[in-house]
Amino acid sequence: MPEHDLMTLDPLSGRVTSAPSVLLHDEVLAPQFRYEAENLLPWYVTIEKVLALEYGRMGLVPETQVEQIGRLLSDVTADSIQADPAGNMSDIAFALERFLDGQLDSAVPAWHLDRSRNDLQSCAQLLFGRQQLMHTAEHLLRFARTVHRVAADHLDTPMPGYTHQQTAQIITPGFYLTAVADQAIHTLSRLLNTYDGIDLCPLGAGAMAGQELPWDRSRMAGLLGFRAAGNHALAAVASRGWSLEITAELSILGVALSRFATDLMNWGSSEYGFIDLPDDLSGISSAMPQKKNYPVLERIRGRTAHLSAFHLDLVLGQRNTPYSNSVEVSKEAGTHLLPAFTATRSVLLLLATVLDNLHFNRDRMLEVCERDYLGGFTLANLLTLDENVPWRKAQVIAGQYIVAAIGRGLPPRATAPDLLHDTALKHGFTLARPGRALTLAFDVRESLRRKRSAGSTHPDAVRDLLAEHAVRLEQQHAQWEQRRERVHNALADIDRQLGL
Repeated sequence: MPEHDLMTLDPLSGRVTSAPSVLLHDEVLAPQFRYEAENLLPWYVTIEKVLALEYGRMGLVPETQVEQIGRLLSDVTADSIQADPAGNMSDIAFALERFLDGQLDSAVPAWHLDRSRNDLQSCAQLLFGRQQLMHTAEHLLRFARTVHRVAADHLDTPMPGYTHQQTAQIITPGFYLTAVADQAIHTLSRLLNTYDGIDLCPLGAGAMAGQELPWDRSRMAGLLGFRAAGNHALAAVASRGWSLEITAELSILGVALSRFATDLMNWGSSEYGFIDLPDDLSGISSAMPQKKNYPVLERIRGRTAHLSAFHLDLVLGQRNTPYSNSVEVSKEAGTHLLPAFTATRSVLLLLATVLDNLHFNRDRMLEVCERDYLGGFTLANLLTLDENVPWRKAQVIAGQYIVAAIGRGLPPRATAPDLLHDTALKHGFTLARPGRALTLAFDVRESLRRKRSAGSTHPDAVRDLLAEHAVRLEQQHAQWEQRRERVHNALADIDRQLGL
């Protein structure tokens, strides 16, 4: 059968004498090779440069050959190497090795002495994951700044807030959006902690038990921009826990963003009518010409589901596997790591664009605020504070007043002091100023300013929170920039030491 066609292997090992089968190459090895050539090749090249420097430091490879290896590696591109079952077993590490062997002026006997692909792959994958994490943090930072800017424009715009799908209290878009910004900043902080926790270099761990030459693992870690070398050889090659930590945070963020997207979907419905988007971010119905749809919000919410699915996929790919290096964990289980990053960045980009172009229908939101009895909570407070009615009894009186007023067809602004007085009297309380209580309780704009606690919907409280967010965003920016510069400077130093 074709999938078992054998090719003569240009020996890489004395144990296996035939090249991978056509089936194994086509279904597994070639796709893996293409993925790594596209995404991990720069990191494999960088690692090989660091290894060359270490061979030179240990006196195993002459300086002139170290420099030649560095020059040859700098010329490697995805087009320079090919998946060749017979020549390199369709493995990118072997492909690099064979490429250099064919280009060197003379043989370098110690080249790849005391080496394993296990820590090489682990290190390349972690370097790639670290880069993707920094890139994703950039997107999240931009998203948070967009939310912050939009929130600042709506500190005094009344809108109804909902609990249990019912209108509940008066808030503002600015107050709501600061919750979105708070989540984004919180996630940025957690991702930074995750970054620092995983920023440990696996290189030098070998196959699982360490290596026999005196590799300077701390020096190699520094050259690759890591804060330190991993302190356990087995953990360095067996664990891909860093990918689980990252995707766990992305999944948690996706859950929160799905809830924010759900509110936007509700607000954009014809029943609510609170928001509008420009036509270039909207859709139509082919059958119902009166409709203007917002499928972009459905796309955003739908994509947040992928973040949890990708995380679970990585979890299931690693669970119940032996704690050592294996292809199942090191490669197959990470299949959806890059899609997790790209889906996160897509969600953030789409949602930021929506918020940047969002129009709040102030009149419609004010209409709902004035239509519903959203000051019931305030009325009960006032009955206790001004009329000395016990709190629980005040709740009963306020609720009964609202039921009676609705029964008479009275809107909240059409206060009925006599009705409130009579309601209270039934419970044994005589109110001195029922009209004042009703006027204060159902004044929509005043309701925003009645909140006095930190973090409330009071415009000043939201303004204070935005100022705090601005500081935290700058701190996060500075922290991520420090780590980015450390990596950039370290990688630049590799080529400097190679004389490139």
